[in-house]
Amino acid sequence: MAKAQPKPKPELLRVALAQMEPHLFEKKRNLDRASELLDVAAHRGAKLVVFPECAITGYVFASRDEALPLAEPVPGPSTDALAQVCAKLEVHTVVGLLETDGEHLYNAAALIGPQGLIGAYRKVHLPYLGVDRFADGGAGPFPVYETPLGKIGLLICYDATFPEAARALALGGAEIIALPTNWPSGREKVPAFVVNSRALENRVHFLACNRTGKERGFTFIGQSKIADATGETRAYADNFEEIVYADLDLEQARNKTLVFVPGQFELHTFEDRRPELYGALTHPVQEPVPSAR
Repeated sequence: MAKAQPKPKPELLRVALAQMEPHLFEKKRNLDRASELLDVAAHRGAKLVVFPECAITGYVFASRDEALPLAEPVPGPSTDALAQVCAKLEVHTVVGLLETDGEHLYNAAALIGPQGLIGAYRKVHLPYLGVDRFADGGAGPFPVYETPLGKIGLLICYDATFPEAARALALGGAEIIALPTNWPSGREKVPAFVVNSRALENRVHFLACNRTGKERGFTFIGQSKIADATGETRAYADNFEEIVYADLDLEQARNKTLVFVPGQFELHTFEDRRPELYGALTHPVQEPVPSAR
Protein backbone atom coordinates (compact mmCIF):
# COMPACT_ATOMS: atom_id res chain seq x y z
CA MET A 1 0.00 0.00 0.00
CA ALA A 2 1.44 3.33 -1.07
CA LYS A 3 2.22 5.82 1.62
CA ALA A 4 0.08 8.91 1.75
CA GLN A 5 2.00 11.87 0.42
CA PRO A 6 2.54 14.65 2.96
CA LYS A 7 0.64 17.83 2.27
CA PRO A 8 2.84 20.51 0.74
CA LYS A 9 3.77 23.26 3.15
CA PRO A 10 1.71 26.41 2.59
CA GLU A 11 3.40 29.32 0.89
CA LEU A 12 3.72 31.97 3.58
CA LEU A 13 3.82 35.74 3.21
CA ARG A 14 5.99 37.61 5.69
CA VAL A 15 4.38 40.88 6.77
CA ALA A 16 5.58 43.54 9.20
CA LEU A 17 4.23 46.43 11.25
CA ALA A 18 6.64 49.35 11.60
CA GLN A 19 5.45 50.96 14.84
CA MET A 20 7.24 54.32 14.74
CA GLU A 21 7.01 57.71 16.43
CA PRO A 22 6.16 60.38 13.85
CA HIS A 23 7.12 63.96 14.69
CA LEU A 24 4.62 66.74 14.03
CA PHE A 25 5.57 69.04 11.11
CA GLU A 26 8.80 67.08 10.39
CA LYS A 27 8.00 65.42 7.07
CA LYS A 28 11.59 64.83 5.97
CA ARG A 29 12.54 63.32 9.33
CA ASN A 30 9.49 61.06 9.26
CA LEU A 31 10.04 60.04 5.65
CA ASP A 32 13.69 59.24 6.33
CA ARG A 33 12.72 57.17 9.36
CA ALA A 34 10.08 55.27 7.39
CA SER A 35 12.68 54.52 4.71
CA GLU A 36 15.09 53.21 7.36
CA LEU A 37 12.44 50.94 8.87
CA LEU A 38 11.42 49.69 5.41
CA ASP A 39 15.04 48.71 4.80
CA VAL A 40 15.27 46.85 8.12
CA ALA A 41 11.98 45.00 7.58
CA ALA A 42 12.79 44.06 3.98
CA HIS A 43 16.18 42.66 4.96
CA ARG A 44 14.40 40.47 7.50
CA GLY A 45 12.20 39.03 4.80
CA ALA A 46 9.07 41.20 4.98
CA LYS A 47 7.23 41.64 1.68
CA LEU A 48 4.52 43.97 3.05
CA VAL A 49 5.27 46.65 5.67
CA VAL A 50 2.50 48.72 7.26
CA PHE A 51 3.15 52.10 8.91
CA PRO A 52 0.92 54.18 11.21
CA GLU A 53 -1.75 56.70 10.31
CA CYS A 54 -0.27 60.11 9.39
CA ALA A 55 3.22 58.60 9.69
CA ILE A 56 4.67 61.23 7.35
CA THR A 57 3.11 64.33 8.94
CA GLY A 58 2.07 63.74 12.53
CA TYR A 59 -1.57 63.88 13.58
CA VAL A 60 -2.55 66.37 16.30
CA PHE A 61 -2.93 69.55 14.27
CA ALA A 62 -4.67 72.53 15.84
CA SER A 63 -6.45 73.72 12.68
CA ARG A 64 -7.03 72.96 9.02
CA ASP A 65 -4.76 75.86 8.05
CA GLU A 66 -1.99 74.37 10.15
CA ALA A 67 -2.34 70.95 8.50
CA LEU A 68 -2.71 72.01 4.86
CA PRO A 69 0.96 72.93 4.26
CA LEU A 70 1.93 69.38 5.26
CA ALA A 71 -0.57 67.75 2.87
CA GLU A 72 0.32 66.77 -0.69
CA PRO A 73 -1.24 65.15 -3.75
CA VAL A 74 -1.20 61.39 -4.11
CA PRO A 75 0.88 60.51 -6.05
CA GLY A 76 3.25 63.16 -4.79
CA PRO A 77 6.72 63.73 -3.33
CA SER A 78 6.38 61.36 -0.36
CA THR A 79 4.81 58.48 -2.29
CA ASP A 80 7.38 58.97 -5.08
CA ALA A 81 10.24 58.79 -2.56
CA LEU A 82 8.83 55.65 -0.92
CA ALA A 83 8.25 54.08 -4.34
CA GLN A 84 11.98 54.38 -5.02
CA VAL A 85 12.73 52.61 -1.74
CA CYS A 86 10.18 49.89 -2.52
CA ALA A 87 11.71 49.37 -5.96
CA LYS A 88 15.18 49.01 -4.48
CA LEU A 89 14.05 46.60 -1.75
CA GLU A 90 11.33 44.77 -3.76
CA VAL A 91 8.82 45.36 -1.00
CA HIS A 92 5.28 46.73 -0.68
CA THR A 93 4.22 49.24 1.95
CA VAL A 94 1.12 50.97 3.33
CA VAL A 95 1.77 54.38 4.83
CA GLY A 96 -0.43 57.11 6.31
CA LEU A 97 -0.18 60.74 5.20
CA LEU A 98 -2.27 63.85 4.57
CA GLU A 99 -3.58 64.24 1.03
CA THR A 100 -4.71 67.41 -0.69
CA ASP A 101 -6.95 67.38 -3.75
CA GLY A 102 -8.02 70.82 -4.87
CA GLU A 103 -9.49 72.47 -1.78
CA HIS A 104 -10.01 69.16 0.00
CA LEU A 105 -7.89 67.76 2.84
CA TYR A 106 -7.95 64.02 3.46
CA ASN A 107 -6.47 61.67 6.04
CA ALA A 108 -5.15 59.07 3.60
CA ALA A 109 -3.23 55.83 3.29
CA ALA A 110 -1.18 54.91 0.23
CA LEU A 111 -0.34 51.40 -0.99
CA ILE A 112 3.01 51.41 -2.77
CA GLY A 113 4.94 48.61 -4.43
CA PRO A 114 8.14 48.12 -6.42
CA GLN A 115 6.35 49.43 -9.53
CA GLY A 116 5.13 52.59 -7.79
CA LEU A 117 1.83 53.76 -6.34
CA ILE A 118 -0.84 51.06 -6.47
CA GLY A 119 -3.69 52.97 -4.87
CA ALA A 120 -4.82 55.14 -1.99
CA TYR A 121 -7.69 55.34 0.47
CA ARG A 122 -9.28 58.35 2.16
CA LYS A 123 -10.52 57.82 5.70
CA VAL A 124 -14.31 57.57 5.74
CA HIS A 125 -15.17 57.63 9.46
CA LEU A 126 -13.75 60.72 11.17
CA PRO A 127 -13.61 61.00 14.97
CA TYR A 128 -13.48 64.38 16.69
CA LEU A 129 -9.75 64.07 17.31
CA GLY A 130 -6.54 65.50 15.86
CA VAL A 131 -6.52 66.42 12.18
CA ASP A 132 -9.77 64.48 11.65
CA ARG A 133 -11.64 67.42 13.22
CA PHE A 134 -10.78 69.45 10.12
CA ALA A 135 -10.38 66.82 7.37
CA ASP A 136 -12.89 65.94 4.68
CA GLY A 137 -14.39 62.47 4.83
CA GLY A 138 -13.63 60.06 2.03
CA ALA A 139 -16.55 59.15 -0.21
CA GLY A 140 -15.57 55.51 -0.69
CA PRO A 141 -16.08 52.87 -1.87
CA PHE A 142 -13.73 50.69 0.16
CA PRO A 143 -10.98 49.65 -2.26
CA VAL A 144 -9.42 46.21 -2.68
CA TYR A 145 -6.19 46.12 -4.67
CA GLU A 146 -4.84 43.13 -6.59
CA THR A 147 -1.11 42.84 -5.95
CA PRO A 148 1.52 40.14 -6.46
CA LEU A 149 1.25 39.52 -2.72
CA GLY A 150 -2.53 39.03 -2.67
CA LYS A 151 -5.66 41.14 -2.46
CA ILE A 152 -5.17 44.04 -0.05
CA GLY A 153 -7.85 46.30 1.42
CA LEU A 154 -7.21 49.57 3.25
CA LEU A 155 -8.88 51.19 6.25
CA ILE A 156 -7.67 53.85 8.68
CA CYS A 157 -8.00 53.83 12.48
CA TYR A 158 -11.61 54.67 13.48
CA ASP A 159 -12.89 52.82 10.40
CA ALA A 160 -12.19 49.55 12.21
CA THR A 161 -14.83 50.39 14.82
CA PHE A 162 -17.49 50.02 12.11
CA PRO A 163 -17.83 46.33 11.17
CA GLU A 164 -19.50 47.22 7.89
CA ALA A 165 -16.25 48.71 6.54
CA ALA A 166 -14.18 45.56 7.02
CA ARG A 167 -17.07 43.39 5.78
CA ALA A 168 -17.29 45.46 2.60
CA LEU A 169 -13.60 44.82 1.97
CA ALA A 170 -13.99 41.10 2.68
CA LEU A 171 -16.94 40.86 0.29
CA GLY A 172 -14.77 42.64 -2.26
CA GLY A 173 -12.26 39.82 -2.02
CA ALA A 174 -9.71 41.23 0.43
CA GLU A 175 -7.36 38.64 1.90
CA ILE A 176 -5.42 41.22 3.92
CA ILE A 177 -6.78 44.37 5.55
CA ALA A 178 -4.15 46.95 6.47
CA LEU A 179 -5.10 49.48 9.14
CA PRO A 180 -2.73 52.39 9.76
CA THR A 181 -3.89 53.89 13.05
CA ASN A 182 -3.23 56.46 15.80
CA TRP A 183 -4.73 54.98 18.98
CA PRO A 184 -4.27 57.30 21.95
CA SER A 185 -4.78 56.44 25.60
CA GLY A 186 -8.40 55.43 26.11
CA ARG A 187 -8.55 53.21 23.02
CA GLU A 188 -6.90 50.11 24.49
CA LYS A 189 -9.96 47.96 23.87
CA VAL A 190 -9.58 48.31 20.11
CA PRO A 191 -6.31 46.36 19.83
CA ALA A 192 -7.45 44.07 22.62
CA PHE A 193 -10.76 43.03 21.02
CA VAL A 194 -11.65 44.72 17.73
CA VAL A 195 -8.63 43.69 15.65
CA ASN A 196 -9.11 39.97 16.30
CA SER A 197 -12.88 40.23 15.86
CA ARG A 198 -12.59 41.84 12.43
CA ALA A 199 -10.13 39.15 11.36
CA LEU A 200 -12.26 36.29 12.66
CA GLU A 201 -15.67 37.43 11.44
CA ASN A 202 -14.36 38.14 7.94
CA ARG A 203 -11.75 35.36 7.67
CA VAL A 204 -9.08 37.89 6.66
CA HIS A 205 -5.61 38.71 7.90
CA PHE A 206 -5.84 42.01 9.77
CA LEU A 207 -2.72 44.20 10.13
CA ALA A 208 -3.16 47.14 12.51
CA CYS A 209 -0.14 49.44 12.89
CA ASN A 210 -0.29 52.11 15.58
CA ARG A 211 2.20 54.83 16.43
CA THR A 212 3.95 55.50 19.70
CA GLY A 213 5.19 58.58 21.56
CA LYS A 214 3.49 61.79 22.62
CA GLU A 215 2.08 64.67 20.62
CA ARG A 216 0.49 67.84 22.01
CA GLY A 217 -0.69 66.21 25.22
CA PHE A 218 -1.81 62.91 23.67
CA THR A 219 0.01 59.69 24.50
CA PHE A 220 -0.20 57.01 21.83
CA ILE A 221 -0.39 53.47 23.12
CA GLY A 222 1.43 51.38 20.51
CA GLN A 223 0.03 47.84 20.78
CA SER A 224 0.16 47.25 17.03
CA LYS A 225 -1.18 43.82 16.22
CA ILE A 226 -1.36 41.22 13.46
CA ALA A 227 -4.36 38.87 13.68
CA ASP A 228 -4.64 36.03 11.20
CA ALA A 229 -7.77 34.83 9.43
CA THR A 230 -8.66 32.52 12.31
CA GLY A 231 -8.67 35.44 14.75
CA GLU A 232 -5.41 34.39 16.40
CA THR A 233 -2.86 37.03 17.40
CA ARG A 234 0.30 36.39 15.39
CA ALA A 235 2.35 39.43 16.45
CA TYR A 236 1.96 42.15 19.05
CA ALA A 237 4.02 45.27 19.76
CA ASP A 238 4.68 47.04 23.04
CA ASN A 239 4.49 50.85 23.34
CA PHE A 240 7.87 51.85 21.88
CA GLU A 241 9.34 51.99 18.39
CA GLU A 242 9.71 48.47 17.02
CA ILE A 243 8.96 46.25 14.04
CA VAL A 244 6.94 43.07 14.51
CA TYR A 245 6.57 40.29 11.97
CA ALA A 246 4.28 37.40 11.08
CA ASP A 247 4.25 34.71 8.39
CA LEU A 248 0.73 34.38 6.98
CA ASP A 249 -0.96 31.73 4.85
CA LEU A 250 -3.16 33.53 2.31
CA GLU A 251 -5.05 30.32 1.55
CA GLN A 252 -6.38 30.57 5.08
CA ALA A 253 -8.02 33.89 4.13
CA ARG A 254 -9.40 32.53 0.87
CA ASN A 255 -11.25 29.69 2.54
CA LYS A 256 -14.48 31.00 4.08
CA THR A 257 -15.67 27.54 5.14
CA LEU A 258 -14.83 25.98 8.50
CA VAL A 259 -15.24 22.22 8.69
CA PHE A 260 -15.01 20.78 12.19
CA VAL A 261 -16.83 17.48 11.52
CA PRO A 262 -17.53 16.87 7.80
CA GLY A 263 -21.25 16.76 7.12
CA GLN A 264 -22.09 17.39 10.78
CA PHE A 265 -20.42 20.60 11.94
CA GLU A 266 -19.58 23.07 9.21
CA LEU A 267 -19.70 26.87 9.05
CA HIS A 268 -19.99 28.55 5.67
CA THR A 269 -19.32 32.04 6.91
CA PHE A 270 -20.20 33.93 3.73
CA GLU A 271 -22.75 31.55 2.21
CA ASP A 272 -24.73 31.59 5.45
CA ARG A 273 -25.26 35.35 5.35
CA ARG A 274 -28.85 36.68 5.03
CA PRO A 275 -28.37 40.08 3.37
CA GLU A 276 -32.10 40.40 2.68
CA LEU A 277 -32.51 40.90 6.44
CA TYR A 278 -29.80 43.51 6.83
CA GLY A 279 -31.70 46.52 5.48
CA ALA A 280 -31.31 48.39 8.76
CA LEU A 281 -27.60 48.73 8.01
CA THR A 282 -28.28 51.13 5.14
CA HIS A 283 -31.73 52.53 5.92
CA PRO A 284 -33.08 54.72 8.73
CA VAL A 285 -33.64 52.90 11.97
CA GLN A 286 -37.19 51.55 12.18
CA GLU A 287 -39.37 51.13 15.21
CA PRO A 288 -39.02 47.63 16.70
CA VAL A 289 -41.73 45.17 15.77
CA PRO A 290 -43.89 44.24 18.82
CA SER A 291 -43.47 40.65 19.89
CA ALA A 292 -46.41 38.36 19.30
CA ARG A 293 -48.04 37.05 22.47
